[in-house]
Amino acid sequence: MTRRRTASILAALTLLATAGCGSEASEGTGGPAGDMILATTTSTQDSGLLDAILPEFEDASGCVPKTVAVGSGQAMTMGEKGDADALLVHSPDAEKAFMAAGNGASREPVMHNDFVLVGPPKDPAGIGEASDAAAAMRLVSQQQAPFASRADDSGTNAKELSLWEEADIEPSGSWYVETGKGMGETLTIANQKQAYTLADRGTFLATSNLESEIAFEGSPDLRNPYHVIVVASDNTAGATNEPCAKEFSEWIRSEPVQRSIADVGVEEHGQQLFFPDVHD
Repeated sequence: MTRRRTASILAALTLLATAGCGSEASEGTGGPAGDMILATTTSTQDSGLLDAILPEFEDASGCVPKTVAVGSGQAMTMGEKGDADALLVHSPDAEKAFMAAGNGASREPVMHNDFVLVGPPKDPAGIGEASDAAAAMRLVSQQQAPFASRADDSGTNAKELSLWEEADIEPSGSWYVETGKGMGETLTIANQKQAYTLADRGTFLATSNLESEIAFEGSPDLRNPYHVIVVASDNTAGATNEPCAKEFSEWIRSEPVQRSIADVGVEEHGQQLFFPDVHD
């Protein structure tokens, strides 16, 4: 690992929420080993997914996952710089651009959930009666109902902006609050401000002490797919642990792990938070 890459990762791990195990790689696996930097979205952390599945990866592979939870855009920037080995992200257009630039060795589907528009109880802007998600956003704008945007270059933020564009609206004004925060924190801010926001269903269900309720859901354009990307070690600015990243990509798409993904949240929330896209 280069000195520059090490410094960059240490800074990211200091400033951002982290997860994963810190022990040395297990012996006798016969496969790849060493630290593997996984840059992923805040939704996979805030929903409890990472805590549920990652410990199994170290035991199975001998690779030690070190997780940096950021927006999908920031995760891909880390990949471009060689500051991440694998990405678990949910911003399809940006992912395709990342691959087209030669920054990824592979991109594979893992799972999906959906986005929901949440807001104050009783839905004062009446978005629950909208015909689709863009129409719901149009009602928020027309009513100038408070709306909390992540504004953090995340996959959720990209989806929100695409919905505003589809609604032919450029949101601005005191009603439009840009938090610059992850999903869990943005949900908390929206709750405090009695504001609407766009969230992935998993993080919304996993965030406690909210009065906010789901106001609009079920529109086909709210589907939220996640992919795993192995960062290409020969086309990034820094050295990457591509063997462990490949191992992770195969592992998270294996049948046992896909079953574990399907189980996340069922006991706590009475419903699935994520739906496998490889084995169901």
